[in-house]
Amino acid sequence: MPDQQKSLTAATAFRFVLILGIANGFADLTYEGPRSVTGQFLGYLGASAAVIGFTAGLGELLGYTLRSFCGYLGDKTGKYWLVTIVGYIVNMLAVPALALAGNWPLAAGLIVAERTGRAIRKPSTDAMLSFAGHKLGRGWVFGLNEAFDQAGATLGPSSFQWYYSSTAAIEPVSRYS
Repeated sequence: MPDQQKSLTAATAFRFVLILGIANGFADLTYEGPRSVTGQFLGYLGASAAVIGFTAGLGELLGYTLRSFCGYLGDKTGKYWLVTIVGYIVNMLAVPALALAGNWPLAAGLIVAERTGRAIRKPSTDAMLSFAGHKLGRGWVFGLNEAFDQAGATLGPSSFQWYYSSTAAIEPVSRYS
């Protein structure tokens, strides 16, 4: 058991789980909104259906393949925070940059980068949550974190659709579906 894990109190573990859950919720809120319309967005930029499908598939493939490597990297180095922060940085740079993408190849690359950012951070985040789970209960810790995660994943697309549907200067997203 690492020294940091031995010195972890239940109160500190709870604060960590709560803060990480809120961060994950807001991260999902920001990237799940645009993710809900990436197909329509790529189509609007001129991508074919094959390109849209390939981009989505490549993003998921890289996202799940890189998790094994990034989990191994976090375990070998013990630098879970560093790996997590790098993942969040990639994620949070790729999503806003989508708004500036003027062509489908750039947008497709950013969509894949967003999935890559999640792949980088997810294993280290889960490892840190498991350390907190020793003090609070593993099921409860993962359940609370997943509740924040899913709340953001639900509110992201909902708020994204609401905003673009109610903005007079921009055509509703549903027009492109």
